[in-house]
Amino acid sequence: MGSPRPKASEQNSRVISTVAQNLHHRHTAAKSNGKASSDEEDIMRTTALDATASEHTEEAPVLLAVSYLRVSTREQAERGGTDEGFSIPAQREANRRKADELGARIVREFVDAGESARSADRDGLQEMLAFLAATRVQFCIVHKLDRLARNRADDVKIHEALINAGVTLVSATESIDQTPSGMLVHGIMSSIAEFYSRNLATEVTKGLTQKVAQGGTPGRAPIGYLNVRRTDDQGREIRTVEVDPERAPLIAWAFERYAEGETSVTALLRDLTARGLVSVPSPKRPSRPLGKNALYRVLTNPYYAGVIRYKGAHHPGAHEPIVEPALFDQVQSLLKVRNAYATRHVQHAHHLKGLLHCGSCGSRMLLDFATNPRGTTYAYFVCSGRAAKKTTCTRRAVPVQVAERLVEDSYANITISEADYQHLAAEVDAAFDERGAGRDHEFADLTTNRARLEAESDKLLAAHFADAIDLPTLKRHQDRIRAGLADIEHRLREHDEQQIGGRAFLHDSLRLLTDAHHAYAHSDDGNRRLANQAFYTRLEITEDEQLRPRLAEPFATIVHEVTGGKEAKREHSTSSDVACSRKTLWVGPEGLEPPTSTV
Repeated sequence: MGSPRPKASEQNSRVISTVAQNLHHRHTAAKSNGKASSDEEDIMRTTALDATASEHTEEAPVLLAVSYLRVSTREQAERGGTDEGFSIPAQREANRRKADELGARIVREFVDAGESARSADRDGLQEMLAFLAATRVQFCIVHKLDRLARNRADDVKIHEALINAGVTLVSATESIDQTPSGMLVHGIMSSIAEFYSRNLATEVTKGLTQKVAQGGTPGRAPIGYLNVRRTDDQGREIRTVEVDPERAPLIAWAFERYAEGETSVTALLRDLTARGLVSVPSPKRPSRPLGKNALYRVLTNPYYAGVIRYKGAHHPGAHEPIVEPALFDQVQSLLKVRNAYATRHVQHAHHLKGLLHCGSCGSRMLLDFATNPRGTTYAYFVCSGRAAKKTTCTRRAVPVQVAERLVEDSYANITISEADYQHLAAEVDAAFDERGAGRDHEFADLTTNRARLEAESDKLLAAHFADAIDLPTLKRHQDRIRAGLADIEHRLREHDEQQIGGRAFLHDSLRLLTDAHHAYAHSDDGNRRLANQAFYTRLEITEDEQLRPRLAEPFATIVHEVTGGKEAKREHSTSSDVACSRKTLWVGPEGLEPPTSTV
């Protein structure tokens, strides 16, 4: 005869001892890493209590399970004004009933709210797999298989991880198990879930493409607009986009301010924040000021000019533009120019570094250092074309002191006297006054037309309120009036910019030239670098160590007017007595005034 079977109490005691010993080792290891596993402690207490209870009832210990819940969209998770919506509680209740059928106790719940099953990179899922690998749980309960994965590859990986952890996957609504028929059902349901996901994505893309073609907005409208839902007379839900009355004026101001060309994106962000621009709040994220990258996306988004950008193509939108297309294009031009020519905010080794060019081959000149046998270090500017052997240039290096003297002396050649300033300033004022007199009639006509359109708009509104005209007729006429007013405002603003902004710009440029040499000689390296970037478009050093500068506008035109178009020559004898030789004045035929656009 075999040995007698142990009593139930002895068997349960061994179970408790084994479980407690294993969990004690894990708990000790976790404490050595600085923390104890609260999950394992919960399971240890649950197992011990269940085993103690079974000692008196002589029943098997209660099985352990985890419950996994998921909804695909944030809207589902917040439906009904609750924290979990309707789907999560329904899945929880179904999983709890399934656990009762299995005689299992749910010791941990994992939730992914608003997470798509097309990817396995979900916080709740990854946390659950880690938990199962570190504990002894028998079942993983889901409401449906598509809660875990909606493609076959992820389904196989997740199921393999569960098998390796000794966990059985259970669906609360589907008949799957480890039998051949159960595995077949599992594979069929997983394939159906993948087909549903891919087909749904195709249909959504098709719908969004058609919506965009009709001028609709795909997804959430950008800041400055609001997504609005309303119901028509037939009970159909209509989703539209409307201008945000609180934020749209600030967005329009941002475009106008940046188009003036006198501020940077960083400074504009600071001004917008001071004016109170914040993002639209959501249930999970409160309002907060924009970041620099967010503001840059605003300035480059054609949506504000009435254009929808979708999958690399532009489509006319049905929403109301916040800015005019001409203003938007002007901002894009400024952003492009500043991105192309902006100097990086790094610590330059020398204020001329990156600004000088070789007069022989046109390559940029690099700052280089040489040390003699006595340990003395000398700084030179060398031709990058020769150094990299990209050109056949043979010019020698230029000492830094020589380059500094050449550039500093060039400011003496462009400095104008106080008498020249007074004379040119008077000519500027006379030219603007003469030009303005010829446009006074146009300015008066624009002002009159603006008042007429505003009066017409008021009459149309009064007629609509008196039921004299219907809403579609009112909207058609209001759109026409709005377009006319926008054109008038643009032309009036352009008139002011040409008359006031252009005049002030030329006066400031003239005043800078009256003190150019003295100001440059007494400036620090940072301001000298800025001055060179403002006054010159190119600085070339010739083979005979002469500076050949190209003045930027309007300085080139002003110097041309002062010299009368005559060539100025200035030579020097040696490198120790350096002077600037401006042999060619780079002047255009535009005249004294800066180029302006015509209406």
